[in-house]
Amino acid sequence: MSEMTIHHDQAGHQFETNVDGHRAYLTYMDLGKQTLDIYRTFVPNALRGRGIAAELTKKALQYAEQMGYTVIPSCSYVERYIERQQRRSGQV
Repeated sequence: MSEMTIHHDQAGHQFETNVDGHRAYLTYMDLGKQTLDIYRTFVPNALRGRGIAAELTKKALQYAEQMGYTVIPSCSYVERYIERQQRRSGQV
């Protein structure tokens, strides 16, 4: 897949991308006290299986880390993504 552009809409509390005319996004809430609750990822059926949700999640987690935020993964996809990353790095 070619390099996708992910836009962080801070006012709208989401990371989003448009691929082949379809919009995919990850939404979060800033709970204050340096905590983000990532509660939804959405990828249209036409784009599924292309790693888009993973790229959105990676970008959101990088942002959280850079800003010193703790992440609450309310979205089941994000929770599984974090677990997979921890297993790969030997943290679990």
